[in-house]
This record gives sequence, C-alpha cells and structure tokens, in this order.
Amino acid sequence: MMKNMGNETDLPAKKSKTWLWRNLKITWNCIGANNNSTHAIVLIHGFGACKEHWRHNQPVLGKTSICYAIDLIGFGDSSQPKARLEGDQPENGDFRYRFDSWAAQVTDFCREVVQKPVILIGNSIGGVIALRSSQLLEGSCSSVVLIDCAQRTMDDKRLNEQPKWMRWFRPWLKNLVRQRWLSENLFRNAANPRVIKRVLGQAYPSGKNIDEDLVQLLQKPSKRKGAQEAFRGFINLFDDYLAPQILADLQTPVHLIWGEKDPWEPIEEAKIWIRKFKCIRSLKIIPGAGHCPHDEAPEDVNKILLDLIQQIT
Repeated sequence: MMKNMGNETDLPAKKSKTWLWRNLKITWNCIGANNNSTHAIVLIHGFGACKEHWRHNQPVLGKTSICYAIDLIGFGDSSQPKARLEGDQPENGDFRYRFDSWAAQVTDFCREVVQKPVILIGNSIGGVIALRSSQLLEGSCSSVVLIDCAQRTMDDKRLNEQPKWMRWFRPWLKNLVRQRWLSENLFRNAANPRVIKRVLGQAYPSGKNIDEDLVQLLQKPSKRKGAQEAFRGFINLFDDYLAPQILADLQTPVHLIWGEKDPWEPIEEAKIWIRKFKCIRSLKIIPGAGHCPHDEAPEDVNKILLDLIQQIT
C-alpha cells in the first residue's frame, strides 16, 4: 500500500518530503510551482549519489517545469534495507537491489506523486533505471535523457569482451563478493573522505565543483546503519539490464549527454548507440568533462537540458 506523506503539488521551493512505498521510506524534493506546464521533470541520481547531486541543475530546470529529484532505495535519505542476493531466502524487510526494483520505485513515484507526463533524466545507473522506468510508464513518459549512462561492462552478458583470465576467474569472483565481510570492508574503504576525493578527481577531470559540499553529500548517507547494503547488492549484480537491450525496442525518444573524458563509460560506446538505435535522437558532448557533467559543467548541461525540454514540451 503506497501512501503520499507530503504535499506533491504547488511547491515553489525545494523542500525534502517523504513518501512511503512498500513499507520503505522514500525521500524526494521538488522545485517549481505545479503550474500549467504539461510535463514534470524527474531526476534520477547514479550509484553512490543522492537527490542533492542535482544541486546545480534542479533550481534551473524548476524555472520551466516542476522538477523532482528522488533518492533511490539504499541511497541518500531513503530506506537502506538489507540486501537479498540472488539465491538467498527472502527475509522480512529485505530488498533486491536491481534495476527492476529501482525502476518500480521510480514508476510508482511518477504515478502516485507526480501524476503527470514525465521527462526522465538519469545519470550513470540512473540512466538505466530511467530507461526501464520509461518502459513501465509507457505513454506517460515523453522522453528520456541519459547523462553518461552506465554501460555495465562487467555484466555476464558482456563476458566475451573481457580478457580470458577474467572469464576464468568470474566464478571465484562471484563467490568472493558474496561474502559479507568483504563487501563491508570494501564499503568502509570507499566511504572514506580521502577515497571519495580521489574518486571525484577521476570522475571530474577538470576539477571543477569538487568542493566540501559535494564530499559531504556523498559521505553523509554512508554513515547510516544500513549504508553498506546497497553497495553489497550492487557489486553482486552480475546479470541485469544493459542499456542496449532496452534501447533496441524502445519507442520513447532518448537524448544523450556525455562527458568527453568520462573514465568509466567511454564516449565511443555512446557514439555506437546513436548510430544503432532509432529511439536516440541526439548526442551532446561536454568538452573536458567526466562522468558527472551535470555537476562538473552544469552551465553547459543546463543549456542543453533547457533546449531539450522546450522541444519536448
């Protein structure tokens, strides 16, 4: 039973709200009055991030349409339930951290809270979630914008692209990362502020907008009791949706925005996607930017987004 715990309409300024979904707490905020605009914008963050990662975009987009940002289960201020891995016996209150689960969360949020046609904008794994959500929403999603969409090169379906030693090692790797002691130690290391800054240095090659606010908004959720559960669930996600699987049959128009120097999701694959899939209408490259151009180069990305929103609406 889903229940809206806050006023989802006519919010002139950003204010965090709570929504109960499948007995889990979902946190979200929005900027912009629920005016006569025909569409709402829904922002979906990437792995390890949260709704505040749209800090430089939401205020700008909210001037054109009501703009929502949501914390995915396991991240931000949303619930962080225990991870149930494939093959585990279900336990009360556990959660399968996978794309269908997150997409169900986003889809129900759009239907229950937003209640109007949406433009979904997702970064990294948020892009795959946006694609899957657009399928579930069918005609209620007018367009999807992917910002450096996750390519998931370690998925089993891409195993033939890996070196032979990795294919040989894969069964042992899967067994190893299932061990809770390992995932907890890996998580503690990843949540260290020094490590966060080092990773941000890779993700933001220009160094722009790497500030203490960013480090804190990424580290804060890691201090909560169940913070390691989403990490454990995700590193055990070896067989799930790949973006090309969804793009192959998708009727919803898709637009790509990509950081030229993304160290993890090479732009070369994005160039293949736009040639291969009819649903993709455009590819905009942000010079010098990395994996999160919406935060690293928000002026450039916001201009593109505003132009796309005007075209769509």
